[in-house]
Amino acid sequence: MNETTEPPSAPSDDAAAETEYQVLARKYRPQTFADLVGQGAMVRTLTNAFDSGRLAHAFILTGVRGVGKTTTARIIARALNCVGPDGDGGATISPCGKCEFCVSIAEDRQVDVMEMDAASRTGVDDIRELIESVRYRPVSARNKVYIIDEVHMLSRNAFNALLKTLEEPPEHVKFIFATTEIRKVPVTVLSRCQRFDLRRIDIQDLTADFGRIAKLEGAKISDGALALIARAADGSHRDGLSLLDQAMAVGAGAETDLGEDDVRAMLGLADREGSFELLERIMAGDISGALEKLDGDYQGGADPLIILQDLLGVVHWQTRIKVSPAVLDEPGNSEIDKTRGAQLNDKLSMATLTRAWQMLLKGVQEVQSAPAPIQAAEMLLIRLAYMADLPSPADAVKALQSSAGAATGAPAAQAPAPTHAPAPSSAGGGGGSAQSAVAVQTQPAAEPEAAPLPAPQSFNDIIQLADAANERILKSDLEGQVHLVSFQPGAIEIRLGEGADGDLSSRLSKFLREQTGARWMVTLAREGGADTVAQQSDAAARDRLGEVERHPMVRSIMETFPGAEIESVRTIDGAGTPDTSADESGTEDQDQGELEP
Repeated sequence: MNETTEPPSAPSDDAAAETEYQVLARKYRPQTFADLVGQGAMVRTLTNAFDSGRLAHAFILTGVRGVGKTTTARIIARALNCVGPDGDGGATISPCGKCEFCVSIAEDRQVDVMEMDAASRTGVDDIRELIESVRYRPVSARNKVYIIDEVHMLSRNAFNALLKTLEEPPEHVKFIFATTEIRKVPVTVLSRCQRFDLRRIDIQDLTADFGRIAKLEGAKISDGALALIARAADGSHRDGLSLLDQAMAVGAGAETDLGEDDVRAMLGLADREGSFELLERIMAGDISGALEKLDGDYQGGADPLIILQDLLGVVHWQTRIKVSPAVLDEPGNSEIDKTRGAQLNDKLSMATLTRAWQMLLKGVQEVQSAPAPIQAAEMLLIRLAYMADLPSPADAVKALQSSAGAATGAPAAQAPAPTHAPAPSSAGGGGGSAQSAVAVQTQPAAEPEAAPLPAPQSFNDIIQLADAANERILKSDLEGQVHLVSFQPGAIEIRLGEGADGDLSSRLSKFLREQTGARWMVTLAREGGADTVAQQSDAAARDRLGEVERHPMVRSIMETFPGAEIESVRTIDGAGTPDTSADESGTEDQDQGELEP
């Protein structure tokens, strides 16, 4: 008798206890709009819509996973059908949760609120069945509500079949769509719906809500551990609750609070302090120390990919501090981020951080595809350590220039000495010197008041005259469309290039007559003529580029930076000032010898 009665009793109690347990994501699912976390803009809009009676017949909710799209759809369905505890209420933004409709919708047994998963029912036949049921009035509720989750999974024919009903549904029908891929929903559907974008939930809001839930569950979890869970949730409330559920299981029965190290071990994350230490060793060139730290984390169970991703996060954090130091005082930052970030801020330059970011991004891809991820991670750290000692491209060019100048023994360029008129001598015969000095000083004053009209002596003088007169179109045509055959003051013979305006000769003649006060004859030739000014300039630029490429110092630079190209060449006068007279294309804003990797 004992063998048949006692043993089954204990397992049945355990099974009952197991079935009664609900995961936190279901147990603490919001039941009202006030319970939603981090969606204030949507709640405010819906509140105004309910208060004013301006309720749309179709809603579409979009956002990343776990931000509350399906939950919001169910709350809207309850708000539309709530009748209040006394049974006489109307649609309200704050459903009572006690009337038969609120209870039945929460328990998913209300026949007038139909929830459909578009991921499993994608065809036009499923939508046809829905459309057939739309024309019938609700059985008991005020509104018949259709909730279609993952609506972007519907086929094109299914969307087309729904369009007419969606545009003009019966007054007792409401549609609520939810999707994570809003771009896959046809525009014809979006235009018929009122759209709400549910935003990612801030880490601060998630941390506060997880702390509240942990307190209700009687769990002992430190604030730092909650912040780690919130950061790992990546803006998803549901994902965060799943991680919190797991963390409570890890810390069950412990007398002390669950700490950050426990959560990092649970999530497989590298220690944040360790990430700062690893970056500091790399940037200090301590290759053996960096590899020793990596091997210790790897032996402790950390994934090399996760270690590099955490290192990327630290580099991003240091870059933000470099750009905006005020970020250190923002709420939600851990004490480690503040202290270690401030310590490294002065040690790392922006150039070093940006190069480290690019190399880590490339290294993450290598680790993902490498047959042995730990080996790829070690090679990446070695490259980073050697990169930390390398000068920037600008410093390397300056060093090469200095070494080239020292090797040739060339003296530094000096500005030409200013010229002065000879000073009057106090010795005998000084009268003549004084007289010549006076003549030099008074000569400009003896010039006539009005400057003479210009008299171009070459075709280039005409181009400069057009530039001075702000005739940009004419100047461009003369440079790029005119082949000069012959030039004499007062008579020009030219050949027009393909695509040139036919009235260019008359425009040029009129312009010269207005500027010089004399009549100029411009004749057109059918053949012959020199290259255009633009072609001559390009040829000269190519010649200068070839000359520069043959220079020993430039060859040294090109060998130092494989794959580099010379973008532009500019001459420097004796005083070290860029000479823009040889650059007619307006390239004076470019740097001398600028290299593009």
